[in-house]
Amino acid sequence: MATVSDNHSLPVRRRGPFTAVADSIADVGAVVVRWVETLGDMALFMWRTLSWLVSRMPRRDTLIPAFYNIGVLSLPVVALTGTFIGMVLAVQSYAQFRQFGFETRLGALINLSMCRELGPVLAATMLAGRVGSALAAEIGTMRVTEQIDALTSMGANPVHYLVVPRFLGCLLMIPSLTIMAIFMGVVGGWLYSVNVFGIDSYHYWHNSQQFVHNWDLFYGIFKSIFFGATIAIVSCYRGFNCAPGAEGVGRAATAAFVLSFVIILILDFFLSIGLDKVHDIIWPDLMTR
Repeated sequence: MATVSDNHSLPVRRRGPFTAVADSIADVGAVVVRWVETLGDMALFMWRTLSWLVSRMPRRDTLIPAFYNIGVLSLPVVALTGTFIGMVLAVQSYAQFRQFGFETRLGALINLSMCRELGPVLAATMLAGRVGSALAAEIGTMRVTEQIDALTSMGANPVHYLVVPRFLGCLLMIPSLTIMAIFMGVVGGWLYSVNVFGIDSYHYWHNSQQFVHNWDLFYGIFKSIFFGATIAIVSCYRGFNCAPGAEGVGRAATAAFVLSFVIILILDFFLSIGLDKVHDIIWPDLMTR
């Protein structure tokens, strides 16, 4: 009669410290390789999008809804958040400026911050949260329900039909959203500083005019163009490559926002360095603000 072997008699393989370190390095390497593959695949996806953009423009009936959804419907939330960001800057900075008697220069800080950094980053964040996630979920649902395969079978290119209009919408609409965020932030900071803190309005705007120039407005709008392109490419890519099922669509929408936001911050850092160097080259006698 056969007997069941005792599992406790089997030798237990213990992991040594070197084996644990090697496994950890292998796990980190696998993550790095996966990220490199994703970035490379995303670069190819962007290349296909730009190729279709150059070779043939999308139809008007696909462009207008994309512009309306991305630009017009995003204006209220961008304007509201921009207003409160400007007021928050005034609240947080007033006490420090008052200690040195620089209350009237509060407008220079608020307006310069909104033009250079907070305006474009705020508009991009709102666009990534409201539009980017929706684009990934929409295209991901089409992938799961095989609508993209149906477009291919009918002779239509999915990248040209689905991605290019949304790419143009994000690329062309985000400068307007950035200008709206900057304008509302400037107005919000001015209203709060003048009506609550009692700062003289004339000196507020006079000092702002001395420190904020056209270059600063161009600084923020130029960066926003790259942010809009990033949101469109990342969101559409995640939608095209989402996993099957409702859970896959949800993960694609979440990943689109998170990855877009991370890349926006990285681009913001390098674009700021590059634009400051360009400023020093064009105006070498002026100190980089």
